[in-house]
Amino acid sequence: MKLILASVGRLKAGPERELFDRYSKRAAALAGAAGLTSVSFREIDEAKARDLDERRAAESRALAEIAGKGALVCALDERGNAATSLGWARDIAKARDSGQGVYAVVIGGPDGLDPEFRRAARSVVAFGALTWPHQLVRVMAAEQIYRSLTILTGHPYHRA
Repeated sequence: MKLILASVGRLKAGPERELFDRYSKRAAALAGAAGLTSVSFREIDEAKARDLDERRAAESRALAEIAGKGALVCALDERGNAATSLGWARDIAKARDSGQGVYAVVIGGPDGLDPEFRRAARSVVAFGALTWPHQLVRVMAAEQIYRSLTILTGHPYHRA
């Protein structure tokens, strides 16, 4: 199974980029040991549409294209459900063990995800009730993907 983190917007050089790169490299290195074919991270440009709904729809179409047809989509959204690291690791393992081809974690742009795309996602997860900057959400998502893979491989990183 491929695991993809797809997000709208581009991280610029700086501390957020450094942290993101650290966790994404660690996650990619654990892919095989966790029974995954790959872990990849994709960024797309924000849509240029002036209309909010059109912008969300265009960005969501681009995210869906990256995920591919039949992907299990986990949307990160402030209106989502709380999750635990252990629960997310179990969800990834369940998808992997059931023969799912792609597990895609998606992060919308500053205006969020298209409501229809969000409704179609298999799960919608929030990193708490607070609103987070997109740069930090991307770092936290990369860290949680890495953490999930350490849980699945029995690595001592996760100590909760």
